[in-house]
Amino acid sequence: MVQIVRDVTENRRAHEAVIESERRFRLLVQGVTDYAIFMLSPGGYVTNWNNGARRIKGYSEQEIIGSHFSRFYLPEDAAAGIPQHGLETAAREGRFEAEGWRVRRDGTTFWAHVVIDAIREDDGTLVGFAKITRDITERRKANELLEKTQAALFQAQKMEAIGKLTGGVAHGFNNVLQVLRGNLELLENRHCRDVWSGERLAHASDAVEQGAKLASQLLAFGRRQALRPTVVNLAAMVRGVDSMLARALGETANVETVVVAGLWNTLVDTHQLENVLLNLAINARDAMPTGGRLTIELANAMLDDRYVRPLSDVPAGQHMMLGVTDTGNGMAPAVVERAFVRSLRPSRRGGPGSEHGLWLCQTERRTHRDLQRSGTWNDRTDLSAEINAGGSRSTGETRASSDDGGP
Repeated sequence: MVQIVRDVTENRRAHEAVIESERRFRLLVQGVTDYAIFMLSPGGYVTNWNNGARRIKGYSEQEIIGSHFSRFYLPEDAAAGIPQHGLETAAREGRFEAEGWRVRRDGTTFWAHVVIDAIREDDGTLVGFAKITRDITERRKANELLEKTQAALFQAQKMEAIGKLTGGVAHGFNNVLQVLRGNLELLENRHCRDVWSGERLAHASDAVEQGAKLASQLLAFGRRQALRPTVVNLAAMVRGVDSMLARALGETANVETVVVAGLWNTLVDTHQLENVLLNLAINARDAMPTGGRLTIELANAMLDDRYVRPLSDVPAGQHMMLGVTDTGNGMAPAVVERAFVRSLRPSRRGGPGSEHGLWLCQTERRTHRDLQRSGTWNDRTDLSAEINAGGSRSTGETRASSDDGGP
């Protein structure tokens, strides 16, 4: 009888070490909750699932193992073959990385950063894929907000530079007008008995007055002229300028005013607001060559924190909405994009629909930024317009507090 004894202690220790290593690796993977880490078969079916995947995607291990990973994609992305493209790229190049929308168990979506690595045997045989997904929705929102903030800062700096230039030009123009006004008054005194000369001097004086109003508006835009805000009821103020707007529109267009009951008071420079409405009415007239309807709407509005979060200059709270809508032929998308940008060409060379008046409306609104009380106009103007579908513009104003004389 021959007995053979072999010492396999080292082999046993090596085997136990492998088992312990695998256990620790599983604990490591299961302990990661900020990343969804799971394995896929060569065909794309889920073979294991970590706690991070359960937290991010909402599926338990029992629910998801054996399912195809394309269920995490939007239906249109899955139909377009994006999941299979990721697997094919990873199999061919060893790695696939992308960002896109993914779907949770409850149907909500999130913006994901995805990495797929091909897993192969020593002989190169593909055994599956390791997939790592991270929810970066908040980072994406932060980047978008940063881009918007940078764009707003650039626009503010540009408008500040334009304002300084405009203020300087308007100041010089105003000095010239004063000289003209003085000389016209002297000529009127000398030729007061000459009817023909008197009429022409009167026309010249009217032109000087119009130039003075324009200089006043430019100085306000350049922040060199103080605003004169008062607490008013916008319904009464808008109805008071109906006749002026009707004359601006002509006989072929009608003006309709819609006012919500219980409209709040607001603190605003009425002359500046009248100028805004007049410019919008002129825009509407040009957009309605055959006639139409101009609708002015006034309503109370309560803006919450979620609505004003991307708007750096608009506080949450009680506001009023002033909307101006016409039934004109609208604007092309390219014109809409530059609706609030001042053209360096003469005001109407762009023809009807060029929306030069919107730039004037925007600049009038911006001059109210220096008001720091609750009656400030806010830097918020919305524009909606389509070709042959008319256009609407709305601007937001903050409700006047009781300290300002409001209700």
